[in-house]
Amino acid sequence: MDIDLAQLIIRLALGPMLVLHGANKVWGGGGLTGTAGWFESLGLRPAWLHARVAAVTEIAAGVLLTLGLLTGLAAAAFVGLMVVAMLTDHRGKGYFVFKGGWEYVLLVAMVAVALAVGGPGTWSIDSLLGLDLAGPFWGVVALAGGAGAALGLLALCYRPARRGSVSESSGG
Repeated sequence: MDIDLAQLIIRLALGPMLVLHGANKVWGGGGLTGTAGWFESLGLRPAWLHARVAAVTEIAAGVLLTLGLLTGLAAAAFVGLMVVAMLTDHRGKGYFVFKGGWEYVLLVAMVAVALAVGGPGTWSIDSLLGLDLAGPFWGVVALAGGAGAALGLLALCYRPARRGSVSESSGG
């Protein structure tokens, strides 16, 4: 059994996926303006700032995880991003992703925590540099740190429109 190969495969699945999500926020259909509009509709204020922070965080965390560099910290960023997505875009839509639910973001966060615990493997920059940023402690850092950062961000910046508010009912 080659755990290093398994860890590399997981990193190569998860890391580039998040890089592409971040790149899509910048260069996809509506670009950063469209992303900001979407974030505004979710209740993230100021939306223009959150669009940029989310894109940069997704690209950076995805690159770090792909390379196996600062893996525990990259995993914390993954968890934070997924918790924000779970509590904004996927909120109230149930579990299943095909109904818009939080199944997918929960799985991504859990796999990131597992990588923080298990480490990036021998074929990683962490290993090359002799960085030991893996183990149960780093799993807790990824889970608690990522979730804590997400909840702090939402406490400060999440202001969704109220159902039946004047702006929503008037279409404005």
